[in-house]
Amino acid sequence: MVVDALSRKSMHVLAHLVVQRKTLGREIQKLENDGIRLDETEEGRITAYALVESSLVAHVKAKKDEDPYLVKLKEGVRNNEITAFTLGSDRVLKLNDPLCVPDVDGLRKSIMKEAHNSRYSIHQDAIKIYLDLKELYW
Repeated sequence: MVVDALSRKSMHVLAHLVVQRKTLGREIQKLENDGIRLDETEEGRITAYALVESSLVAHVKAKKDEDPYLVKLKEGVRNNEITAFTLGSDRVLKLNDPLCVPDVDGLRKSIMKEAHNSRYSIHQDAIKIYLDLKELYW
């Protein structure tokens, strides 16, 4: 009888752990859907960080198929005729890492205006702005 009592208690605890694990898994998935990533450090701690994307980058990605020149380049990449460019997992054309900005809806001008007027953009001259933008856009 003692063995049965202990085994029942043990199973109850295990069942509780399984339910908590499922709940935790759902919570982690919700965080991931909201752009929150969790990493485990070497010390066994959990670090959470948020992935953010500029609205301009989102706009570039949304307009990726509206510029005829970039569409031709994209076809060349697909046919292995052009190797300098690549297609990202989101099917956006890139030159190495920078996004190729379509020449539609004044998007390029908006990017330049944002870079010049932003409080977070500290620049001494046009070359500094160019070098900063070159890291993100082509």
